[in-house]
Amino acid sequence: MRIKICMLLLASLPATVSAQTLEECQEAASRNYPLIRQYDLISNTTELTVSNISKGWLPQVSLTAQATYQSDVTAFPDELQAIYQQAGIKMEGLKKDQYRVGIDINQTLFDGGSIKSQKETARAQGALETAQNDVTMYGIRQRVIEMYFGLLLMDEQIQLNNDLQALLSSSEKKLASMFKNGTAAECDYLSVKAERLHAEQQQSALQSQRDQLARMLSVFCGIEVSHPTLPQSTDLSYSSTDNNQLAFNKHPELRLADARLHLADVQEKSLNSLLMPRVSLFAQGYYGYPGMNLFEDMMGRQWSWNGLVGARLSWNIGALYTRKNDKAKIQQMREQAVNYRDVFLFNNQLEQMQYDEQTARYRQQMAADEEIVSLRSAVRKAAESKLAHGIIDVNALIKEINNENAARVQQSIHEIEMWKSFFIRELKGS
Repeated sequence: MRIKICMLLLASLPATVSAQTLEECQEAASRNYPLIRQYDLISNTTELTVSNISKGWLPQVSLTAQATYQSDVTAFPDELQAIYQQAGIKMEGLKKDQYRVGIDINQTLFDGGSIKSQKETARAQGALETAQNDVTMYGIRQRVIEMYFGLLLMDEQIQLNNDLQALLSSSEKKLASMFKNGTAAECDYLSVKAERLHAEQQQSALQSQRDQLARMLSVFCGIEVSHPTLPQSTDLSYSSTDNNQLAFNKHPELRLADARLHLADVQEKSLNSLLMPRVSLFAQGYYGYPGMNLFEDMMGRQWSWNGLVGARLSWNIGALYTRKNDKAKIQQMREQAVNYRDVFLFNNQLEQMQYDEQTARYRQQMAADEEIVSLRSAVRKAAESKLAHGIIDVNALIKEINNENAARVQQSIHEIEMWKSFFIRELKGS
């Protein structure tokens, strides 16, 4: 069965490319969905974060300025001051108001792996955000499948409605001729005409629904979906066990669980760096009062330039206090990730069974559909002959026409629903 869909070009669409296959629509929808831009945002943010962390190896420079007033200052003993006075030396002492403007420079030599672990954590968090985005983007494919096969079903129903109208129109013409010849009642002719008008009314409703669904799918994909086609029956086969399992191991949900486990591993490694000592070089310089030569400042009270350089070893063991709890929190993260994966695998297995059963059920129904349609068609043709010979009334003919149309509609529904179930099953298992 080949279904052709014709749709006007949507003015709101940015491109005039048309799509026919389900795969083309899925790829187009993935490119068109606004969330696709999130990948670049995550990547750029991660690189900026890593770049900022790497700058921890650069000299850290800080400027300071301070003004203080002290309750007391360093001073010579009174006896020593008396000696200076007797010698004619003026010793004013330090002032209680003191000022300085300075610069501090610190260069890390060894950080115990802290910067490295921070960069690994930033990349792991970026990978986790990407995996979460993959899960959302993967769901787009199922939405496309639903709309794609919904559109196929609508067009098939429209085509079957056209066939129904053709049958009713043919019967209407025959009854109109019979009515003119006096071999049929006017009410019979009018009944068939009313049924044809009712079919036309249904056609209008179906066409409206089809146009709305086509617009939704086209806007969702970002391209005009002009000729969707039903796959061939030879394509209805599941992937081999090995290939299917290999693809399933790359499922976004499983990659998300792996990303969470990797982040937990990286964070646990970073706990070790918190216990390592830090070695750095430093330089300090300032201009102010008092300087480092307090004796001279006691006498002159002049602002001066001062500086010092040196090496520093620091070892903060405060991380030991929370290490046990931190490791326990990370273990909880691991267990949550494993539980998330187990829940997904369990639910996915149930869904696989459900779609397998649906596909099998539709296949069984399709096996009988062809015979049912053939029988309904034969009964309808017999009813037309009986009506022409006056054996049955027109209501019996209308009933058989509707029965045949209903059988054809069910046949189309079973086939399209089988395909939809098959492709969703394949999607869930890949």
